[in-house]
Amino acid sequence: MGRALSLEVAGTIGLLTDEHDFRAMRQYRSFGFADFATYLNAVENLLGSRASQGAETMVAVFDPQEYADYCTDTGLAPDSASSRARFAAELATTGPTIPYDGQPLADLIPALVDEVLCRVTWEYASALLAELGACASCGEDIGRSAFAWASGLLVRILDTAARPGKRHLVCSVSTAPETLVATLHADTDPDGACQLDEDEALGFTTVLAVGLATRSPSGLVMRSSAPDTRDQVYGWRLHKGDFEPLTAGEVFDAYCIDADTGDLVSPESDVDYCAPPDLGPDATPPTHQH
Repeated sequence: MGRALSLEVAGTIGLLTDEHDFRAMRQYRSFGFADFATYLNAVENLLGSRASQGAETMVAVFDPQEYADYCTDTGLAPDSASSRARFAAELATTGPTIPYDGQPLADLIPALVDEVLCRVTWEYASALLAELGACASCGEDIGRSAFAWASGLLVRILDTAARPGKRHLVCSVSTAPETLVATLHADTDPDGACQLDEDEALGFTTVLAVGLATRSPSGLVMRSSAPDTRDQVYGWRLHKGDFEPLTAGEVFDAYCIDADTGDLVSPESDVDYCAPPDLGPDATPPTHQH
């Protein structure tokens, strides 16, 4: 009965994702690993063991500086396995996590880091929208209005690829001090229903809304894939408040020219770089000009 009950207890493991963070944890005597490879191997064995027993395990990024701050705030001794366990439990409720389903750490770590970056980008973009406040003339909340417009625009963009299959979207917004980038993956069923991750869609829509609200130079590219057909890549730019389609040549340049060196990169086979379908007369977002 005890073994059966243990299968109903979910666990969270805080994972050190790089050697820099691993070296930071070696200052604690209770952290007994000598090298990063041995640590990763032990984590993978533990995850595999729990999975073989039917136990559910979530994995979160263990940040040593956040851990030190947590111990200071809570009065816990940082050089303690129980303190690390309590911090991992805290991550389960406050930080992004992904479930372990048997994938190797070589695949899990990049996916986990992407989750963290997505969360950070969404939080920063949300703060930017909130700072815009209300329109001085009409009183409308500019950030909320831009988010609503971005949500509708995203639906229309996803609908441009009428065929069933996979969609991969990338949105970039040039803001100071750095460019915001968000990605979105979606699958369209044969009956036309679109399946996507809600958190990923929220982050993507928020970043797009920042571009619309601030009229910052922005770009959005979508790649659609379907069985037994060539992939299609097309996109749009946001220029001075106008949502403009990219030409096929501009899409080709974006994919086939190295951004750092300017050198030509061989285009992928079975891919069409093309102009996007028309989004209709209402593609340009309304602006607060009074």
